[in-house]
Amino acid sequence: MHRNIGFDNEKYLRIQSARIRERIEQFGGKLYLEFGGKLFDDFHAARVLPGFAPDSKIHMLKELAQSVEIVIAINAADIAKSKVRGDLGITYDEDVLRLIDQFRQEGLYVGSVVITQYAGQAAADRFRARLISLGIKVFLHYPIPGYPHDVARIVSEDGFGKNDDVITERPLVVVTAPGPGSGKMATCLSQLYHEQRRGVFAGYAKFETFPVWNLPLKHPVNLAYESATADLDDVNMIDPFHLQAYGVTAVNYNRDVEVFPVLQAIFTGLFGSSPYRSPTDMGVNTIASCIVDEQIVSEAALQEIVRRYYAAACAHRKGSGTEREVFKLELLMKQAGITAAIRPCVAAANALAAETNAPAVAIELPDGALICGKTSELMEPLSSALLNALKMLAGIDPKRHLIARSAIEPIQCMKTDYLGSTTPRLRCSEVLIALAISASEDEYAAMALEQLPALRNCEAHCSVIVPDADASVYSRLGMRLTENPQYQSSSLYHSNSGTLL
Repeated sequence: MHRNIGFDNEKYLRIQSARIRERIEQFGGKLYLEFGGKLFDDFHAARVLPGFAPDSKIHMLKELAQSVEIVIAINAADIAKSKVRGDLGITYDEDVLRLIDQFRQEGLYVGSVVITQYAGQAAADRFRARLISLGIKVFLHYPIPGYPHDVARIVSEDGFGKNDDVITERPLVVVTAPGPGSGKMATCLSQLYHEQRRGVFAGYAKFETFPVWNLPLKHPVNLAYESATADLDDVNMIDPFHLQAYGVTAVNYNRDVEVFPVLQAIFTGLFGSSPYRSPTDMGVNTIASCIVDEQIVSEAALQEIVRRYYAAACAHRKGSGTEREVFKLELLMKQAGITAAIRPCVAAANALAAETNAPAVAIELPDGALICGKTSELMEPLSSALLNALKMLAGIDPKRHLIARSAIEPIQCMKTDYLGSTTPRLRCSEVLIALAISASEDEYAAMALEQLPALRNCEAHCSVIVPDADASVYSRLGMRLTENPQYQSSSLYHSNSGTLL
């Protein structure tokens, strides 16, 4: 299941690049191209479109490297609340620095960072000072009362006019961000206003991977997009402007539909007319034409919805998520006609946990085989499941011990005697270290270690909330782990760090 391809990435690179070039040529002066989703590491797209390469978008931009300037937008509110990218586990402000480094490594020019929705947040001030100290230009954009409906105020000195004018140098300005809700579109619209004030004709276009405009509204891929933005107020909807203009049903999402009259008003006020008749017209999405296996893609998207549900439920249990987000994901699952039962690893992990009365884990291998791991005196369940999966993949007898006692005991001693751990059970990182040590002398341990890449894209589930250290190991191995939203104990305080040597 995990290795099947449902999306033609080479075709996508070819036709998507051509579509963007066409849009650039449509505007003779300067183009602000809003890039939705993630330019790097678009793991959501890779999960719901098996075959999609996480770095596809960056390859397209590299072909235009001499003409491209990158502007990164980040919402001041996200800085203030230390919002975290769920896939990478780092805050949005740290991700801005990571993105700048990666863009530069790819030979792309980063012109500046725009802090949007700035209202004097102390954390935003500290981040701004940090960027300036690193030699990065920073501009501030402010909240606009009545946005996006009060067009008269927005397109005035009291609206976009109050924002800093982002000084750019190149004809194609790509506006991107660490995640949704960062203010990319507002940054582009503000710049159209400032460019016009300086006598420069500039255009706008949108490159948004999701929702896919020419797939059905309730297609699993589009529902999976809604699940990814459940913490926002985004919903997919039929584009009423496109339907009225062309008599064709197209899918968009509420923020684009809501802001479209603003964009039309800006174009009409600045240039006399608007080049777009609908929000869908603004986009350059070619995803649908590159899906080569509808069933594979649909199944992958449904899995993503369930994973998002478990992530939201656990976040709510930890106090970092909301009940509203969980309810929204439950509704999306009902709309998709699915339950957690579509993840076989969930039932397997829960069954073993009930049998042993202790936390358990199940991993679904590429061929569909379910490998379980239970809590033991030596290992935590994620550790034992990991070893059992490696044995299966390497064709090793499940009863064979791969880690020598001489490798385990020093780690246990370090944990309990020196690091203050209350249990000698080995966690994932510790097991992998011990396995690597054993591999130097044991051929079977070496065979198991060589199977680590085969775990990428495998589904996994734990019957309890997993410490961050163990979840991080599974993530770095490329496994897609979900957890029941409950702790192992009834204690009020739960350390979520675990031990990571």
